[in-house]
Amino acid sequence: MKLKIDINPDIVAMMQAEIAAGEKAVSAAMREAGNGLKSAWRTQITGAGLGTRLGNSIRITSFPKSGDSLNAAALVWSKAPVIIGAHDTGPLIRSKNGFWLAIPTPAAGKSLKGGRITPVEWERRTGLRLRFVYRRRGPSLLVAEGRLNTKGRAVASRSKTGRGMATVPIFLLVPQVRLRKRLNLARDAERAVDGVPGLIVAKWVEGQLR
Repeated sequence: MKLKIDINPDIVAMMQAEIAAGEKAVSAAMREAGNGLKSAWRTQITGAGLGTRLGNSIRITSFPKSGDSLNAAALVWSKAPVIIGAHDTGPLIRSKNGFWLAIPTPAAGKSLKGGRITPVEWERRTGLRLRFVYRRRGPSLLVAEGRLNTKGRAVASRSKTGRGMATVPIFLLVPQVRLRKRLNLARDAERAVDGVPGLIVAKWVEGQLR
């Protein structure tokens, strides 16, 4: 006697279809969660006054890069991790040589290389010499004898009589400084992770309704 069982509908085909639907749902959910986190981080960075350039350093990479998978993942990262990390943690910053941190005043101007100008660069650019002024209370100073131009920057005086000359504070000297914490990236990351299960279910149902 020969027995044959014919199952209709095909269970194997149904299971394969469900796995494929699951792969699409998980992959779509991870991409949406990752893009949402990227947008939230960028908004937080620009909202903290750190600029769109730093905000645009936040990027996303999805895995797999092509196709769908039940193990899909999204990596949200920054092209400027040191700067972002500093504003996220509020670290204590000390001088590398153990002496002073030179904090430029508005009279110092900006570095031609980007970022904060250093005493060495300032002297080379202006041709003026900096003089150390110790203060028992408050930060000590690096000052220069010059004048302030229309932009409030210290420059060499052209006056032969000394008219307009002043002792201008160029740098504040402090042994250490704590960077103010301006970001809370973990908060947005936790929200994104908590929302993933709901996104997967929504994408799965959405796929079945099509």
